[in-house]
Amino acid sequence: MASPRLVAVQMDPLEHVNIDGDSTFALMLEAQARGHSLFVYEVGSMALDEGVHEVRGATRTDVTALMRPVTVRREKGRHATFGDAERCSLRTMDVVLMRQDPPFDMAYITATHMLDHIHGVGPDRALVVNDPRWVRDSPEKLLVTHFPELMPPTLVTWDIEQIRAFRAKWKDIIVKPLFGNGGSGVFRIKADDQNLNALLEMHFARSREPLMIQRYEPAVTAGDKRIILVDGQPIGAINRVPSGDDHRSNMHVGGVACKVELSARDREICEAIGPFLKEHGLIFVGIDVIGQYLTEINVTSPTGLQELERFDGTNGAASIWDCIERKLSVQ
Repeated sequence: MASPRLVAVQMDPLEHVNIDGDSTFALMLEAQARGHSLFVYEVGSMALDEGVHEVRGATRTDVTALMRPVTVRREKGRHATFGDAERCSLRTMDVVLMRQDPPFDMAYITATHMLDHIHGVGPDRALVVNDPRWVRDSPEKLLVTHFPELMPPTLVTWDIEQIRAFRAKWKDIIVKPLFGNGGSGVFRIKADDQNLNALLEMHFARSREPLMIQRYEPAVTAGDKRIILVDGQPIGAINRVPSGDDHRSNMHVGGVACKVELSARDREICEAIGPFLKEHGLIFVGIDVIGQYLTEINVTSPTGLQELERFDGTNGAASIWDCIERKLSVQ
């Protein structure tokens, strides 16, 4: 049994989570079952302290947040009991789970810079999961471009003429906001669809960000596989099948989760990306695979733990905490 630890969870309001589907809630239940003490805070309460934090004669910048101790239980309507909120140093924690949902915008990026100050294993450090630097440097739709041999044909650009040329070549395409999440703003543009120009005008009138364009993969009708990796190793997968009236498979927009096995191609993809994930402290990762192709590598706030346990009996939260505790044990 590992030593009890102090665990802070940086998340959206715990009061509003779906306790039957939320992966953060599963991680909290597992941590509590292991004897760890839980605290929650929202990213908006974080501060680089105006003072300094003295650590063994050295001066270090402190990072604080308004934290509440919490006890969780799998009981709808009574799933969390909170203690009084108090501003505390994140350096007093052993672990920080960075689990707030995107968008991956400058606010999100700023929070990773703050967490850089306290990330680590040892006295007056907290192990941040996932490593904030590599979360910041690994946007899910851009990280995948470092593995072009695994991807479908893809374009990332601001240039409308490049997008039109890509569409002319591949006919049936998917248009995605580069830093969106949950399937929001993802469009399929078929060869005879006349809405591409209007869609591009609307996007670039509202945003300075480029778009990701990918060839549409018909295999998505059979499902978009979410594979969960822990410290670079796959532990299982779920299949997310689009509803009949939507091309998107994300569960946030009505995709249905189903049981699925890892294929030989899935394992080949995991073997290719696993060493990078392990080397860069990306402990909990969910990748998306459509047919033979890797489409995204999700490192910010991956989901799927509870669905995986229901379908396969695989306790992914336990695997993640086993990994975290191993890393803490080296101090």
